[in-house]
Amino acid sequence: MPDIDSFFSPEGPLARTVSGYSPRAQQLEMARAIAETIAANSVLVAEAGTGTGKTFAYLVPALLGGGKVIISTGTKTLQDQLFNRDIPTVRAALKAPVTVALLKGRANYVCHYHLERTVQEGRPSLASREEVKYLKLIERYAKVSKSGDKSGLSEVPENAGIWQQVTSTRDNCLGSECPHHKECFVMEARKQALAADVVVVNHHLFFADVMLRDEGLAELLPACNTVIFDEAHQLPETASLFFGETVSTSQLLELARDTEAEALRGAKDFAPLPPAIAAMEKAARDFRLTVEGENTRMPLAATMKNPKFGIALDELLQKLDAMTEMLESQAQRSEGLDNCWQRTREIGASIKRWRNEAEAEGFVRWVEVFSQALQLNATPLSIAEIFNKQLSGSPRAWVFTSATLSVKGDFSHYTSEMGLNAELVAARSACWESPFDFANQALLYVPAGLPDPNSPKYTEEVVKAALPVLKASRGRAFLLCTSLRSMTRAHELLLEAFKAEQLDYPVLLQGQGSRSHMLERFRNTANAVLIGSQSFWEGVDVRGEALSLVVIDKLPFAPPDDPVLAARIDKINKEGRNAFMEYQLPRAVINLKQGAGRLIRDESDRGVLMICDPRLITKPYGRKIWQSLPPMKRTRVLGDVESFFAKR
Repeated sequence: MPDIDSFFSPEGPLARTVSGYSPRAQQLEMARAIAETIAANSVLVAEAGTGTGKTFAYLVPALLGGGKVIISTGTKTLQDQLFNRDIPTVRAALKAPVTVALLKGRANYVCHYHLERTVQEGRPSLASREEVKYLKLIERYAKVSKSGDKSGLSEVPENAGIWQQVTSTRDNCLGSECPHHKECFVMEARKQALAADVVVVNHHLFFADVMLRDEGLAELLPACNTVIFDEAHQLPETASLFFGETVSTSQLLELARDTEAEALRGAKDFAPLPPAIAAMEKAARDFRLTVEGENTRMPLAATMKNPKFGIALDELLQKLDAMTEMLESQAQRSEGLDNCWQRTREIGASIKRWRNEAEAEGFVRWVEVFSQALQLNATPLSIAEIFNKQLSGSPRAWVFTSATLSVKGDFSHYTSEMGLNAELVAARSACWESPFDFANQALLYVPAGLPDPNSPKYTEEVVKAALPVLKASRGRAFLLCTSLRSMTRAHELLLEAFKAEQLDYPVLLQGQGSRSHMLERFRNTANAVLIGSQSFWEGVDVRGEALSLVVIDKLPFAPPDDPVLAARIDKINKEGRNAFMEYQLPRAVINLKQGAGRLIRDESDRGVLMICDPRLITKPYGRKIWQSLPPMKRTRVLGDVESFFAKR
């Protein structure tokens, strides 16, 4: 590999081609470490504070190292940014003759077969006139687009319902039997990925493929020399999702819709099928209604106390079995009907496994309820062993990087959770502090006199304590809450308080639009206060004075009654270890670091981080938490905060 240092030097190619580039010692050290990891086919866990420039630090050695590289990101936004902006910039600067491909999950590409079917069905299958308009736009786009990627058609919102009818899923893709197989956008994207030197994917796609062999990476991985995970702190959560098994009522409703359409096309004369489909669809909807509320997670034991749940589940399986039998008799009539028969069998088998298996060793079974759907899940208690098998396959380099992977420089929580500390794949870990001057740019404020976070009026007290700080900062703040309930309550209270105090600060609430739309409004509205929950704790970048204050209501400990967390805590404690110190605390620290990381995004940013939770001061573990945050000045005095803002 060429000399890395020369590329990052003040006269080097990056300085010559990237406007505003300035060399940073941390960036160069990180790039060297990654170059060594690639050369040695080893494993590196790298934490790089905000402003290190970690994207260039891994792209330069990755593009110079030769061989095939997979870069996996936590979000599609970062995936698009890497492919459209960062990689072309670095490739041009290095004059590196590498080919690059972007690979997304199949739901991001228009499917010719499902588009044609939806167009033929016409208006009855579409919910509104707007969807009819969107369908015409998609039909036109599919004829001229090279990629078929839905992000290329901005006139149709990403969350429009019509997309579900014109894209394929793993379940309803006809594969090589599809009449449009040759012009398939998904197949074309995979073909390009196979031929490219650098492939940009996201974590969901990576693990969907590793476990389900579905998304075209199965052929990519064996040929790959380097895998780089950016936003690697999200991996434990994503891997748990895919290393388990999930089946939901929305899958069943989609199956009913597809079977109905295929029956119309290929088995119109078989009268018993439509009523069987309708009966299964009704059973799926009834099953969802057995659990009240929404956005709820509960363990298997809790559902078994609900007699309606078990009865509705049996009824659903009965209707599913009846539909399977009928489809078997018609499956030879078309590829579509055969596909629906296979799906009906597979979904039925998944539900029976979930219902009948005694607690499978190392798995927890639980239920999640959304507004329209109910989901049955079986999740592994540990992913270390499963992921370790991926690492100990063919020799290749693995790089895990994020701004938040350690607790006070200690990576043991992350490496043990991901199986990176086993003998065969002992990972090297390294930490580079942010180059920003936190001691002068930021202030950590923990207000005195707040009650215990479990007290009933806690959110009222948080808003009361935040009000004088919001006056001092003149709005321009994020208020980050640890739950949707406290977010909604804080929004009500803040509107009342601003009215009473006659403060003209616009208040924005998560959910009033897409995240990108909300951020755009926040940036363009002077003195705004944005109240958010999980969506705004990470992956959000607001530079400059628009964001001068981040208020965090509580330390972000996951609710201990969450079924997966409760089972993991139980397992660790039974092994004679301390689940709180080993698992719950490190996770809370990493989440807190993400939230705190929203504040200082640039070397000229200034701001206050206000953490309202008194446990930061009163609990013995509080010290460990604030020592994991960037080195800012600390205060408990409101006057210091007011002076900090007055200094502008």
